Amino acid sequence: MAAALWARRGRRTAAVVGTVARSGSSRAALQSQYDALVIGGGHNGLVAAAYLQKGGLKTAVLERRHVLGGAAVSEEIVPGFHFSRCSYLLSLLRPHIYADLELKRPTCFHPHVGGGVLTEGCKGDAYPDFVAHLEKLAGAIHPLLDAPPVDIPGVTTGSLGKRLAAAKTLTPLVKCGLKLGRNVPDFYEIVTAPIMKILNRWFDSEPLIATLATDAVIGAMTSPSSPGSGYVLLHHVMGELEKEKGAWGYVEGGMGGVSQAIASAAQSYGVDIFTEKDVAQVLVGSDGAARGVALKDGTEISSRVVLSNATPYVTFKNLTPQAALSPEFIKAINQIDYTSPVTKINVAVDKLPNFLARPTPDGIPGPHHQCSIHLNCESVEVLETAYKEAMNGRPSTNAGDEIPSVLDPTLAPPGCHVVSLFTQFTPYHIEGREWTDQDREAYADTAFDWVEQYAPGFKKSVVGRDILTPPDLERIFGLTGGNIFHGSMSLDQLYLARPLPFLSNYRSPVKGLYLCGSGTHPGGGVMGSPGFNAALTTIADLKRH
Repeated sequence: MAAALWARRGRRTAAVVGTVARSGSSRAALQSQYDALVIGGGHNGLVAAAYLQKGGLKTAVLERRHVLGGAAVSEEIVPGFHFSRCSYLLSLLRPHIYADLELKRPTCFHPHVGGGVLTEGCKGDAYPDFVAHLEKLAGAIHPLLDAPPVDIPGVTTGSLGKRLAAAKTLTPLVKCGLKLGRNVPDFYEIVTAPIMKILNRWFDSEPLIATLATDAVIGAMTSPSSPGSGYVLLHHVMGELEKEKGAWGYVEGGMGGVSQAIASAAQSYGVDIFTEKDVAQVLVGSDGAARGVALKDGTEISSRVVLSNATPYVTFKNLTPQAALSPEFIKAINQIDYTSPVTKINVAVDKLPNFLARPTPDGIPGPHHQCSIHLNCESVEVLETAYKEAMNGRPSTNAGDEIPSVLDPTLAPPGCHVVSLFTQFTPYHIEGREWTDQDREAYADTAFDWVEQYAPGFKKSVVGRDILTPPDLERIFGLTGGNIFHGSMSLDQLYLARPLPFLSNYRSPVKGLYLCGSGTHPGGGVMGSPGFNAALTTIADLKRH
């Protein structure tokens, strides 16, 4: 494992995390029959495959693209520059599946136009207590992440024996409640309230409140004043790296290293993994059960079960024969919210950005270069305005800036760097029309203009860029609506209702067809848990039958 330097950013930690040797597709030939097939080689699909194989099921993973990982991939978009092209930070991969941890280094960096800076020392006496409060609430949720939701039909119907067996699914919920104890009302408040209600109670500093508020809208088409935004903040502090609560890490070589590490583990158990195998349809037999898949090249592969790592929309609207689903079910699938505010811009630069807030001579990285950097969010009003503009179809720029190559020199040529701009708020359609290449370039220019105000000379340093609007995230990575979570993390699409109230147990109306992606509980960002839960559910069903 590689050594690492960490940089604290509030509840985030920047780190280079060592990974195992990389691997790609299996050398084995694609067989005509398997016990289990997994559609999609994203991290959840790979985790599901590993556990299925360990459970005694001969399993194959079929990935549409040329690279494994789904959204967690490393790609050389600009020659010599390697990007975590979509997902870019590691934290919520559950410890019992995969974790890595190294050393740490200070600070939180939030630059202001003209040279002002907010650092950890400016956060005041209330900040440590606020962090401890969040950690207690987030820690109580952990039992829920590693298990399927409560089996409500099983607990309320059937024989006494079956109901008692189903009652075991209440255990994680009971553990959560016991961990919360007297904090149950606080937990209820943070998952239902606007984050502004909570932040205004704890703090007086507008820049600090705005900085924390950005974590309550990351990846969500919502505003800090919207009910439920408190949960988005809590969701992003649930993670840990090797028992370091709230820690986030850069993975050596990019996020593809995580996917490749999981793939290596799956292959060591005997999983066959294939790239450039584009599934056209789930095959459904005359008995209404899944019996395999058909690829777009016409190849048919039989299996006892099929697990889809695609979004629920793609799974049931594009891959499942519509005749196998009821009109009522299809209508419900159409109602799932996939709204996304995110445009990701991957930037190759020939020198390190030099911020007015904390100048660094001769391109030597400072501690702040190792942190997440929030730009254009000095006030909550900026966030509110940006959200309203996007809801009206107009792109607005609020950027989070990461420079992982400061910690990981393998990502860029000597003296050069990769910059990850995670920007909001951008609509799927611009005032009702499709994005054009001109729109993409204009939006990126606007984002760069903002960065330039904080770090003069940034625009001249750019040697290449990769602009991923919501439609691009959908087209390239299969993220319906461009939503990075496989569906909104709103209260009506969590836990017992993720992705729908009658579809929260990973099973589908088609017997033998399961969901294993982030569109299921516990949702996007919690790497591996949906795949782990889906695999255990599948294995349990096969044992019963």
